[in-house]
Amino acid sequence: MKGSKPFGLPSKVSYSKGRGRFFQEFSVFINYYLSEGRLKTRAVLRDLNVMKNIIRRMRSWLRHLAGKEARTAWISHPLFLRHEPGVHHPEAPERIRAIETELRKQGIWNRLQKVEAGEVTDKQLALVHPRKYLRFLESMQPQKGKIYRIDDDTVMSHESLTAARYAAGAVVNAVDMVMNKRAHHAFCAVRPPGHHAQSGKAGGFCLINNIAVGVMHAIAQYRIQKIAVIDFDVHHGDGTTEIFKDDPRVLFLNSFENDLFPFPSFETVGKNPHIVNIAFPPDTGSYDFRKEIREKWLPKLTAFKPELLFLSAGFDAHKSDETSRLNLHEADYAWLSHKIIQTASMCKGRIVSVLEGGYALESLSKSVAAHVYVLAGMGKPDCAVQYDKLLNKQVTDNA
Repeated sequence: MKGSKPFGLPSKVSYSKGRGRFFQEFSVFINYYLSEGRLKTRAVLRDLNVMKNIIRRMRSWLRHLAGKEARTAWISHPLFLRHEPGVHHPEAPERIRAIETELRKQGIWNRLQKVEAGEVTDKQLALVHPRKYLRFLESMQPQKGKIYRIDDDTVMSHESLTAARYAAGAVVNAVDMVMNKRAHHAFCAVRPPGHHAQSGKAGGFCLINNIAVGVMHAIAQYRIQKIAVIDFDVHHGDGTTEIFKDDPRVLFLNSFENDLFPFPSFETVGKNPHIVNIAFPPDTGSYDFRKEIREKWLPKLTAFKPELLFLSAGFDAHKSDETSRLNLHEADYAWLSHKIIQTASMCKGRIVSVLEGGYALESLSKSVAAHVYVLAGMGKPDCAVQYDKLLNKQVTDNA
């Protein structure tokens, strides 16, 4: 009726303030009618209960959008920006800043739980690194404003070791979160990286093997007997290989460019039969990359049935990253993330992803965004939709 409020709606209820405001006020509307006793029939009350359940779910959805009760945790710490290996060093603090900026730009940031990493304990470190090695790192800490070169690539500044301890701590935190159902997945935005660090030796920008510390924490704390580690950094994960070469509890799937540091020879063979290497030649592109993953990784992952899954998430195989000569696209990381989640469904969504390499800031940030977009359960990112159409067209044209 013209000029009247529909169904006697109270004047304080408005539909013009956005979705969150709408759901809040619609709940007020339902409660108003119930409290006024205007709706008495059993059928209507039943319908109102259904409506209340819908409202409750919508509120949960809105909290999800706001980053509360999010399925994926972002674990980082300001200390990671204070690991300063030098002005021209590729493993720079700007990497994490660029990633965060891109996540905000794409609307992913508010879909994540934000968690500040804690420091790893000496006991947790000792599960991977002997005390002698840790004392060596402590003795090499330079004074403020100075750096110490362990080798040509691996550099320590005054706060590097502290940052490395918090990086390993971030992975421990991530394990605790996914195991205790406080998150489905976690992405650890850490520096310095870790997959080149062997049990008693630093190298390749890495001081502490963050992934290995997380794996051993999961085994010691939660008695997990089957863990998968997937390393898709463009450089061979020699540190992780050395640590788990004799541990059959760990499936290690490792892809890399075959002519890059650390120039793997595969001469060292341990007792662990669950190590699968894919060595890509230079100029490998999306089609061949995906084909190898489908044929060599996914069946192994399915057969192994891990209880927990770790990702050594390096993004330096992107075609724009000058540290390698592979030709991947950010959409390939979205595809890989989806395939891993899909194939490893038996681990109940327990996935811990840890930042490794990726040094061209634009491609790094876009690739991480595509990866985290999938981890956060947001579906298929636009970059993947567009690129997959192009890739399918190329395959059809070449058929």
